[in-house]
Amino acid sequence: MSRGASAAIGFLQEMIRNAHSPMDPAAAPEQTVAGLQRVLQVLTDLKDFDFREIGEYVHDGIYIADGEGKTLYVNKAYTRMTGIQPDEVVDKTVEELEQQGLFKNAVTPQVLKNKTQVSSMGKSLRNGTEMLITGNPVFDEQGQITKVVNNNRVITDLLKMQTELEASQALIRAVEQDRKKSEQEIELLRRQQSEKNLIGSSEETRHLIKQIEQVAKLDVTVLITGETGSGKEVVANELYVRSDRGKGPFIKVNCAAIPANLLEAELFGYEKGAFTGATAAGKLGMFDLAQNGTLLLDEIGDMPLELQSKLLRVIQHKEVTRIGGAKPIKLDVRIISSTNCDLKEQVRTGKFREDLYYRLNVFPINIPPLRQRGVDIEDLTRHFLSIYNAKYAKNTLLEEAGVLVLKHYSWPGNIRELQNIIERLVIISEPAAAIDADLIGSLLNVDTQYSEVLTGERGLKELVENLERKTIAKVLAACGSTRKAAKILKIDQSTIVKKAKKLGINLTDDK
Repeated sequence: MSRGASAAIGFLQEMIRNAHSPMDPAAAPEQTVAGLQRVLQVLTDLKDFDFREIGEYVHDGIYIADGEGKTLYVNKAYTRMTGIQPDEVVDKTVEELEQQGLFKNAVTPQVLKNKTQVSSMGKSLRNGTEMLITGNPVFDEQGQITKVVNNNRVITDLLKMQTELEASQALIRAVEQDRKKSEQEIELLRRQQSEKNLIGSSEETRHLIKQIEQVAKLDVTVLITGETGSGKEVVANELYVRSDRGKGPFIKVNCAAIPANLLEAELFGYEKGAFTGATAAGKLGMFDLAQNGTLLLDEIGDMPLELQSKLLRVIQHKEVTRIGGAKPIKLDVRIISSTNCDLKEQVRTGKFREDLYYRLNVFPINIPPLRQRGVDIEDLTRHFLSIYNAKYAKNTLLEEAGVLVLKHYSWPGNIRELQNIIERLVIISEPAAAIDADLIGSLLNVDTQYSEVLTGERGLKELVENLERKTIAKVLAACGSTRKAAKILKIDQSTIVKKAKKLGINLTDDK
């Protein structure tokens, strides 16, 4: 506390004593006494907040000089940074201290000269510490500088703070980019799923659509079964889009694609330090990500038995406990599962829990294979042809005979195989080609003659001529001469020549 403040307190105390004195005929009224007591209390309280005491708790170095540049005070942090003790600098001017070689680039003289804030890169010559020094003038009522307050901060601290700030800003930018990317992906997913994905007009597909309409808005578990490539994910998408959860997240987990030892962590998440290799921040599970939305457990038949019991508890109690965690998290998630396995058979052989099967199979939807939906084959063909014509900037068409080849093929790979074949046909065809049965048959490795009969385009005579033309042309191309071709086909050379000319086959060697 300054000597001036102490003197003020003493003066006020004397005034209060005189105001109460009965010998004084001009004694002050009670209001004046009360006012003086309040001022006294304020000044007394200020004693507890002496700047020297406060300065000892400041992390930065504090250096205070008077209006003449003489050192008044340095705090403990200043000594820690510079190695200079208070008794070495107090009552000495900055110029004297610089001459003694204690430090350089002091800002106090410039502050006194310019009467404004000044910053400089200073250095303690005692220990070599480099500091950023910022000096600020303190003015009296007449505009004269009474004090210069300098703040000293070590450069390494500033660099550390800058590094931490840059790291924080980079993290914020990364989080923002991830957020925008997630929003874009979700919006794209919603746009894709809002389109008509369930293609087909067969009786089987109409029944499938009816089932979806029945259960989409009911918050129950659905089990979708069907062969690989039959469209189970498309049905799951339709259930999601048509449900009341259509604006929430739709998380898909392929239980067959994730190793068994990682699947639990992916599904349920884990707390930090839950196991060796766990990330420091822990990890949200798929159930967490699907909160207030829908979770598709694809290929559920491949889930390990030990994990099935944990999944059953999650479904029963509608809560999940992360690996390494103790507090259960309440869930609001609709579960859709799909499989190409016969779960009943797996239950019978002990590969799938019976209680979990009944929990998942509240509403079963079975997708018939594509070979049982001939009408859908044509609808899907036109649909995929339109997609890939647009993708590859072409305008190909399918001949009727070619469509018949597709409709009578067994399609072991179902819709996925059909989509693949149509894309390949568009790629290898000319921009405006009419894709015929032969090209389709060559890709599928099937005989196309039966399709030609069904279309009514060719009779038996035409079919025989066509078969002869193809056979003779192939043998001639392989042998290079009519003589060798006749030997392979076990007919006369003259017969080869006559048939080739009749069937319009060009001959380059009549030997």
